[in-house]
Amino acid sequence: MNRERQGPSLVRNDLFDANDGFDLGRPRVVFAAWYCVKCVFFLCAFPWPSRLKSSLLRWFGAEVGRRVRWQPRVNIHIPWNLKVGDYTWVGEEACIINFAPVAIGAHCCLSQRCCLCSGNHDYRSTNMRYRHAPIVLEDGVWIGAAVFVGPGVTIGVDAVITAMSLVSHSVAGGMIYSGQPCQPVRRRWPEEALPP
Repeated sequence: MNRERQGPSLVRNDLFDANDGFDLGRPRVVFAAWYCVKCVFFLCAFPWPSRLKSSLLRWFGAEVGRRVRWQPRVNIHIPWNLKVGDYTWVGEEACIINFAPVAIGAHCCLSQRCCLCSGNHDYRSTNMRYRHAPIVLEDGVWIGAAVFVGPGVTIGVDAVITAMSLVSHSVAGGMIYSGQPCQPVRRRWPEEALPP
């Protein structure tokens, strides 16, 4: 018989150590400089040119391919933990919480207000220590509006995640997924569209 634990909480946030399980990867002054650049060029509503945004990201250590499109209000936490392939689109208010590396393939689409979150805390640890894991979106992936993609997830080539879905585990390519947590719905491409 399972019984829920009663009594005072075992959680000790006062014992949390921000250095346990996490390495920023650059000096804090570089992170502070990125934060200033992010506020001016990425988080604001002004539609700065995508080429400028890609150049700024590269300057801070991101790998950004050709002709990537950046809409306003995109929140990227750590540029040197980001890789984006050619011709990918990133929609307005997309959020990339990349405490662990996030790799986005070529020809992907990240729709408005989606969140790629590679950062987490270990709920089994009383001091809530970090537990981060990388995220990989393979080529041709479409992430719908307000989708949440969690740590450690890989999304296969040409997969589609429909709006407001939750992706908490890796999913295969070529399928449409929907729900919380997401489940396969059908193939993305009809059989006649597939190469022989």
